[in-house]
Amino acid sequence: MFNLFLAVSPEIFIINATSILLIHGVVFSTSKKDDYPPLVSNVGWLGLLSVLITLLLLAAGAPLLTIAHLFWNNLFRRDNFTYFCQILLLLSTAGTISMCFDSSEQERFDASESIVLIPLPTRSMLFMISAHDSIAMYLAIEPQSLCFYVIAASKRKSEFSTEAGSKYLILGAFPSGILLFGCSMIYGSTGATHFDQLAKILTGYEITGARSSGIFMGILSIAVGSLFKITAVPFHMWAPDIYEGSPTPVTAFLSIAPKISISANISRVSIYGSYGATLQQIFFFCSIASMILGALAAMAQTKVKRPLAHSSIGHVGYIRTGFSCGTIEGIQSLLIGIFIYASMTIDAFAIVSALRQTRVKYIADLGALAKTNPISAITFSITMFSYAGIPPLAGFRSKFYLFFAALGCGAYFLAPVGVVTSVIGRFYYIRLAKRMFFDTPRTWILYEPMDRDKSLLLAMTSSFITSSFPYPSPLFSVTHQMALSSYL
Repeated sequence: MFNLFLAVSPEIFIINATSILLIHGVVFSTSKKDDYPPLVSNVGWLGLLSVLITLLLLAAGAPLLTIAHLFWNNLFRRDNFTYFCQILLLLSTAGTISMCFDSSEQERFDASESIVLIPLPTRSMLFMISAHDSIAMYLAIEPQSLCFYVIAASKRKSEFSTEAGSKYLILGAFPSGILLFGCSMIYGSTGATHFDQLAKILTGYEITGARSSGIFMGILSIAVGSLFKITAVPFHMWAPDIYEGSPTPVTAFLSIAPKISISANISRVSIYGSYGATLQQIFFFCSIASMILGALAAMAQTKVKRPLAHSSIGHVGYIRTGFSCGTIEGIQSLLIGIFIYASMTIDAFAIVSALRQTRVKYIADLGALAKTNPISAITFSITMFSYAGIPPLAGFRSKFYLFFAALGCGAYFLAPVGVVTSVIGRFYYIRLAKRMFFDTPRTWILYEPMDRDKSLLLAMTSSFITSSFPYPSPLFSVTHQMALSSYL
């Protein structure tokens, strides 16, 4: 019984911590005695502390991982794959919360309310990563989506943020229904919801007849619903507007967290339940389409956040490359890509968040940033070069593993397409660096100093980006253990 409690203690704690944050916000924001204090600082630190304590509780449950640990009537699974994905999710959440501390950003959107709402979907995503049953998977993904709709519209004085939340709510209802339809079709055709049971039923199963048509529709629907959630082409149309309209820390959270949880979950679904030629062909197509559209669409953008949105779409294609292989090497390369993508995205959005405090909105506003704020310009350029896959940065290592895994599984068309789109994508990444170092702006902007929290965050992420190429062994070892445990 104690082991069961220890296994779910991170999720239980983060639920209780969120409730305490809500009570704290209600009491102190309406306190006339305290002169209605701004809550972004104390709520931010409390939120960050709750995430870090959750991370420690997760580490305390590590001894349970000597064997695969199943709990709650086999609805969830605890293994090395789950453990490390949850650690990455919590670290990304902590990085996102640390972007919200600056008071000038709080004046433009209700950062304290967003900080309270960030741990709620994190709790759902922790459950989703460990879900080992289609019912648990769907019940975990829906609370996550509902919180996303709210925090996307958290900048209540901005019509763009309201539009982003409304679009996300309307368009997000479709993949939820499609995902539920897929789970119900598979259950109606097989009578099973647990992934191990599905693996026994579908092993060597040929798709023929009406019963098999239901399985095919179920697999297809689950794939479509999952691909929509991670902004893969052709289900990407909502991402640029929502990323642009949402507050910058929220955009960073939306760019990273769902990709970690859904990629982990769909990997488990495919490995244990129903991986076959159907899913592989779907992911091949989505990988190629995402890489091509992400590279070409970003070149026509003029605002700062929209190229990052299209870059997120393109990187979904690269990450899906590893998943399309259906091998241990493919899963390992996918995990390496997610680790490096999360660090690069936190780094990029932390800089954008600091610059937008002085109302930097367009790419043209970045002119001569190297002269007014050289450290930010150098850090941003390093991140863009890593996005582009230029050695010796982490982005090159990520793409190298992904394309190598694609060639290893016989996807000889997928890897060259990835290389070509990566070369095309370097154009707009280098364009940003050129704008910062060589262009002269029409109006000179005096940038506000970056706060200490973002500086520390940038120092950690930049160190990882620059050091993971010459010293790849720790990341390679961790992801290798994760990939092996996902198959065992």
